[in-house]
Amino acid sequence: MVNIPNALTLLRALGVPLFLYLFLVADQPIASFVVITIGGITDYLDGKVARALNQTSSFGAKFDPTVDRIYIGAIIIALASRDYIPWSLVIAIIGRDLILLLLVIYQKFRNIPFLEVTYLGKAATFNLLYAFPFLILEDVATIGPWCFIIGWAFAIWGVALYFYTGAQYFYKGLKR
Repeated sequence: MVNIPNALTLLRALGVPLFLYLFLVADQPIASFVVITIGGITDYLDGKVARALNQTSSFGAKFDPTVDRIYIGAIIIALASRDYIPWSLVIAIIGRDLILLLLVIYQKFRNIPFLEVTYLGKAATFNLLYAFPFLILEDVATIGPWCFIIGWAFAIWGVALYFYTGAQYFYKGLKR
């Protein structure tokens, strides 16, 4: 279903290969920053617009978190490949998402309704999407040290919430 919120999510999805090109091939940290900042803004806006315009859909409810996972996965792999974040963090985040994917498959086979994304789950994703643009600017001359501090502050908080909500989703999903 094509509507404004799903178009915003699609824009975010199209930003993934553009970000990867700008960050890994063209070595353009400022342009990479702009692309993933726009991605973070569209992640915030798509839900707000969907509710405000009454354009929520079951497709959008699945499409948005799927694009979030792709976006986060691509960014953390790119950041790790340039030694901005440790590979152990990448493995832990992807492992968390794979465990929850197995839970979704389990729920599908058992005809159990999928869990709704919680406020804390949205906050976790928001913090991660807020952290990544700052981490990209870590090597930019005068602002780099500040971006490093701000980026890791959001990343630590986001990762903590990401794993906490992952545990919550897992527990609630099995309990149903």
